Amino acid sequence: MNIRKATPDDMSAVLGLIQELAAFENEPDAVLVTVADLIRDGFGPVPLFHVFVAEIKDGSSDSKQAMQIVGIALWYYRFSTWKGKTIHLEDLVVKENMRGTGLGYALYSEILKQGKKDQVRRVEWNVLNWNTPAIEFYEKSGAKILRDWHVVQMDELGITNFVENKLK
Repeated sequence: MNIRKATPDDMSAVLGLIQELAAFENEPDAVLVTVADLIRDGFGPVPLFHVFVAEIKDGSSDSKQAMQIVGIALWYYRFSTWKGKTIHLEDLVVKENMRGTGLGYALYSEILKQGKKDQVRRVEWNVLNWNTPAIEFYEKSGAKILRDWHVVQMDELGITNFVENKLK
């Protein structure tokens, strides 16, 4: 297993894992982002996110033993008015057939090491309330689940409706 920073060439595999996560979360048609979006937004002059990939030898008979990406941790910097610089872990995904192998822990550890290196005051992420294995994993690691907070979002249609109808 190898954990490394992603490159633009990895974005097709990254998108595949994002789609696998969406299916796991019962939202298989929700992913709108494309490989081109990921390359543009993650590797442009001001990257909007960063990705660590977990890869293993693909087991082919090729003597070079190509590597296969089987996990990702996609993250970006945020700013908290109370804490200052933080890291937001957007997604931590491990291929279903690779769960339980330590890949998720390795990616999670890499994010926390990045936070320590960058001297952030908090690393944060969301977890679905029905994802008991993930919640138990996070709590066992020392993370706090903030059960009194709710995630609030406005989708593209909501934004359009607000701007076009409420601001008149």
